[in-house]
Amino acid sequence: MKQQPTVIALGFFDGVHRGHGALLRRTVERAAQLGAVPAAFTFDRPPKEVVTGRTVFLINSAEDRRELMERLYGIRQVIMAPFDRAMMTMGWEAFITDLLVRKYGAVHLVAGHDYRFGYKNEGDPERLKAKCAQLGLGCDIIPKVEHDGITVSSTYIRTLVERGDVERAAEFLGHRHCLSQTVTHGRRIGHVIGIPTVNLAVPMHVSVPCHGVYISRVHLPDGTNYPGVTNVGTRPTVSTDGTVSVETYLLDYDGDLYGQRVRVEFCRRLRDERRFDSLAELKAQIHRDIDSARAYFSEN
Repeated sequence: MKQQPTVIALGFFDGVHRGHGALLRRTVERAAQLGAVPAAFTFDRPPKEVVTGRTVFLINSAEDRRELMERLYGIRQVIMAPFDRAMMTMGWEAFITDLLVRKYGAVHLVAGHDYRFGYKNEGDPERLKAKCAQLGLGCDIIPKVEHDGITVSSTYIRTLVERGDVERAAEFLGHRHCLSQTVTHGRRIGHVIGIPTVNLAVPMHVSVPCHGVYISRVHLPDGTNYPGVTNVGTRPTVSTDGTVSVETYLLDYDGDLYGQRVRVEFCRRLRDERRFDSLAELKAQIHRDIDSARAYFSEN
């Protein structure tokens, strides 16, 4: 089957923030002009992690990156390439000609002003533009994007998420910070106190917001969504094993979501996580948090 022509955005796209959005919007525009498929090329893991051997924590899982690019920007093909030794040692020219053009049918490439690629990061925007011109490909290099006088970057947004400032993070992301996972069985303490929650495991190497309680919005597979109250942390009142979990109570929802994939969007941090002396005290505080969530959504 012949490869359809593609316009490909290049980057890692952690967070899929406003800066990435500028690349992705240009990609969709060029694809429409050329009758091509708007695509994005990224890696399944951070190259820096493979090269250095040190864990790199990310804003999103690979699945969330893919979903955000498709849902928010209309990217129709996300190429999630494995960053292995063959990729790490591929020369910058081969990356363009053999991979992007021959394998994935690129007719136009879009990259950021600081994009580096190929063995030892020898490829840069200038080399990309020159090679595209030589091959008869189109090429757009997108300048840096600023918000509130600050360059939009995954590194800065990650610090905001990690300190729990999800409202400012949303300004730089262009959307609410989110976590999508399949609902798993917890210890059912929520059922015991009459406030059942959905439990999400945190993917490996993904940063979670600073431990605490958040107002959230939960999107279900059927397209509906509900306001929620989300606890991120170790549940010190009911657990001593130190495992970090993300537990959300959905306001006004009655149903079973076990085994279904849901998306939790973090709207505002309410308070620190804390240990209560009894389940009754915990329940009373959760009801106060629910009242805060209702007030937030009545205004937003």
